[in-house]
Amino acid sequence: MRTAYSVENVRAAERELMARLPEGALMQRAAAGLAAACADLLPKVYGSRVVLLVGPGDNGGDALYAGARLARRGAGVTAVPMDPQRVHPGGLAALRAAGGRVEETVPERADLVVDGLLGIGGRGGLRQAAAALVERIPAGAAVVAVDLPSGVDADTGEVAGAAVRADVTVTFGTHKPGLLIDPGASRAGVVRLVDIGLEFDAAAGPEAEAEALQHADVARLLPRPAASSDKYRRGVVGIAAGSAQYPGAAVLAVAGALRGGAGAVRYVGPAADEVLARYPETLIGWGRVQAWVVGPGMGEGRREDVARVLADPVPVLVDADGLRGLDPEALRARPAATLLTPHAGEAAALLGVPREAVESGRLAAVRELAGRYGTAALLKGSTTLVCDGHRPVRVNPTGTPWLATAGSGDVLSGLGGSLLAAGLGAADAGAVAAYLHGLAGRLAAGGAPVLAHEVAEALPAAWRDAAHP
Repeated sequence: MRTAYSVENVRAAERELMARLPEGALMQRAAAGLAAACADLLPKVYGSRVVLLVGPGDNGGDALYAGARLARRGAGVTAVPMDPQRVHPGGLAALRAAGGRVEETVPERADLVVDGLLGIGGRGGLRQAAAALVERIPAGAAVVAVDLPSGVDADTGEVAGAAVRADVTVTFGTHKPGLLIDPGASRAGVVRLVDIGLEFDAAAGPEAEAEALQHADVARLLPRPAASSDKYRRGVVGIAAGSAQYPGAAVLAVAGALRGGAGAVRYVGPAADEVLARYPETLIGWGRVQAWVVGPGMGEGRREDVARVLADPVPVLVDADGLRGLDPEALRARPAATLLTPHAGEAAALLGVPREAVESGRLAAVRELAGRYGTAALLKGSTTLVCDGHRPVRVNPTGTPWLATAGSGDVLSGLGGSLLAAGLGAADAGAVAAYLHGLAGRLAAGGAPVLAHEVAEALPAAWRDAAHP
């Protein structure tokens, strides 16, 4: 599990560690890790041109001490302070002693630029002086951010104005939520975690703000049939989806469900002929199920079906057209789990806010959805988030931009519903479904356009990959 802690908890862990270490030791640990990451990016350190963008805080100190290490190995290192009157004195002295220079303007040529402008406490995007330096980063230079890209909110991933776009982010001690959640995550590049000795006691310490599953975590959650299992013990998932206008949504939701681990899939809706033509294994008509999926491609004319599904005392995944007009109090009163799976536009409608507010503040939005409706919520997007009203929020680490294709979400809904029917809790079902769906998208796309049915077909390969980490 990859965990991310809030700035407040990171600061507390740093204070506790610094109290046990000699003065300056913690910064030296960070600088050593930063310098090593920078050296790995350069074809060779000797003779390379390195520029440090230096802010007034500890991030600037980390950059200066790392620059000193690179200068001692023969790199030409130039520091450009954001404010020449506010520079870490020890780091500046170390850089100069190693042969580094200090300039007022960013050189026109560089092999590598280190962003040490703002630390994890920065808020509200880059100020004018910092933004002016970032604008002058030489074209073609690799950019390494210290702890997180300047201008990104460490706690939320929000970007309020100008921000650095890094190729690599070297973060210290633990991940920060802003490195996992867009729009900040898309500016972080490859994240390299450097262990500096921070301790977060899982039993007695602070709870993480966010976490990202990895293969081993998914493997522990995947349902596996026992020798005595039959199709009913494995779970039956019902799919209420599709319409005359969108029969494909039903076919794709059933495809995701059949690949999702349940023993059987039951379909309800006007696209039965299309579903059976593609998947003759499907049961047709209302009947007993262990979980439902309702909404994909239904249109607005089947509110009675939505109400009937929600009245069934089994877990329900609600997507697409099923999300319209939901009553928070009725959802809270349900005796079984509910998982809402909106994209940003649907989430905005549920929350009564502009879509842009959801896209720029994804962490706050998914928490608000779960809290307001009393359900688990899966917010789809470039980084899919899953929240059940408690911390930490699950951040999906898999996927590819090629998954932004018609029908992809229908496959995800069917997959999530099958995992609910197989017995996973709502948050686990959402997180595992997003993980497998993203992994299948990568496998199916292979760096090229992909169709939704191809994602469904790649689910068994994704399942096998995750099941054997």
